[in-house]
Amino acid sequence: MGKTIAEKIFDAHLRDEPFAGTKVLNLDRVLCHEITTPVAIADLEWRGKDRVFDPNKIKAVIDHVTPSKDSKTALQAKMLRDWARRHEIPDFFDVGHNGVCHAIFPEKGYIRPGYTVIMGDSHTCTHGAFGAFAAGVGTTDLEVGILKGVCAFRQPGTIRVNLSGTLSSGVYAKDVILFVIAQLGVNGATDRVIEFRGPIVDEMSMEARMTLCNMAIEAGGTCGICLPDMTTVDYLWPFISEDYPSKEAALEDYKKWHSDEDACYDKVLDIDVSTLEPQVTYGYKPDCVKPVGELAGSPVDQIYIGTCTNGRIEDLRVAAEILKGKKIADSVRGIVSPATPKIFSDALEEGIIKIFMDAGFCVTNPTCGACLGMSNGVLAEGEVCAATSNRNFNGRMGKGGMVHLMSPATAAATALAGKIVDPRSY
Repeated sequence: MGKTIAEKIFDAHLRDEPFAGTKVLNLDRVLCHEITTPVAIADLEWRGKDRVFDPNKIKAVIDHVTPSKDSKTALQAKMLRDWARRHEIPDFFDVGHNGVCHAIFPEKGYIRPGYTVIMGDSHTCTHGAFGAFAAGVGTTDLEVGILKGVCAFRQPGTIRVNLSGTLSSGVYAKDVILFVIAQLGVNGATDRVIEFRGPIVDEMSMEARMTLCNMAIEAGGTCGICLPDMTTVDYLWPFISEDYPSKEAALEDYKKWHSDEDACYDKVLDIDVSTLEPQVTYGYKPDCVKPVGELAGSPVDQIYIGTCTNGRIEDLRVAAEILKGKKIADSVRGIVSPATPKIFSDALEEGIIKIFMDAGFCVTNPTCGACLGMSNGVLAEGEVCAATSNRNFNGRMGKGGMVHLMSPATAAATALAGKIVDPRSY
């Protein structure tokens, strides 16, 4: 019987199996940010174990509230900053160099096919786009990862999602993953890896694949994952060019992480996206999804473009194309947050920042703040936001606020109309 990519990664990283089905894996990357890591740091200090297993395999960033908005968030940032300096962690990104964690770490080339990656953040599954096993973990597992470079998992099964057909103009990876979540349900992939396959995935950029994998957790998935191919190699080439004589050699090596043709899956979902329309969430669960036409005309107060789901340059280009030469409706406010300094700089050079500002958007520094209702775009009670983020939980972006999840194209069109609208008309 063949193996899935997740099973191959588990086998290659197995340190121990203390109980049947519980596997302790060696870690290639432990990612850290200022919201969840300070708790782990404080506990390790209290236990007299203020150490790190390998400073070169730990990557840290201040990304959620940046710059700090009050004494509490300043303390969180200080704890991470002091810890990174104390242990001489070379890849620590402080204010001015920081960005959204799930955007900046891949951008720096830290994630590779076959890697095992953990972080105290549920959207760590984003990094599976590179053919890695990447999972969000709790404080205890994060502590052990920092200290020993291992993490224990119950080996998950895999759901294979085959995406075929042709995406219509105005339909993007965000629409695809919202539709997939609607089919699976918020618990449909619990304790499983979602393996995205098919010609649609093959044609996607790495940015689009990260959008798919980013929201695997919204269906309960431990990780979303794509098989590494030449698109992966091209993205990573600036970082791996000294390791391989050619891109073809790199690709041949990465093929060892491909799932076998006779691999066993818990479930296989076949989806032809040819007739898929832009998708939008309603209510307060990520699987509450409808075609945009069914929600057209619903009023909104704020538009937010950014986050680890859709704050990359590809996303900003799509939104800017719709906004160019136009003004957002007087009834709404627009906020855009490029996900990293590089993305911000690229958008500036391409004139995208000017397009957003001319349209009436507020452009902020790279931050996760608005997405989870901490800073830079919190909603008031009763307000509604059209967002390119990944969660529409009750109060997610502010107590009493509501969020409609959508693609950057739909968000930009909604900003112009002042209400939810089909972006294809723009």
